[in-house]
Amino acid sequence: MKKIIVSACLIGTPCRYDGKSKPCEAVIALGEKYELVPVCPECLGGLPTPRLPCEIRDGRVWRIDGRDCTHEYTKGAEKSLEIARENGADTAIFKAKSPSCGKYQIYDGTYSGTLISGQGVASKLFMENGIRVLDEEELEKL
Repeated sequence: MKKIIVSACLIGTPCRYDGKSKPCEAVIALGEKYELVPVCPECLGGLPTPRLPCEIRDGRVWRIDGRDCTHEYTKGAEKSLEIARENGADTAIFKAKSPSCGKYQIYDGTYSGTLISGQGVASKLFMENGIRVLDEEELEKL
């Protein structure tokens, strides 16, 4: 069975910054056809759940209180990529708009809810390494 990397929050793991999950029934249903391999790059980078929200600004990941969390996000992205490679996964389904997993848009770093074009740290690393990235809003492309 083909393995696909998925954001753990999309299959119900409470690992988001707010301690919750964002289960997506369409992603969960893919488990009937694919082996879903869950990752949370933020947790894999050593960040706790719950945690203060982070956004990307000027190429760095900043926590709302001003702490630079780029190292943790980069470490988590690298560990997620390692898991993808270990599992022979060539596709990932990541959470839209996340500073780790967003594919098309991310929040602008002002904590105002403003979205801008851009990729999350893990999403960008996966694409740079030839792994196809989709978000939960484009499963028809699978």
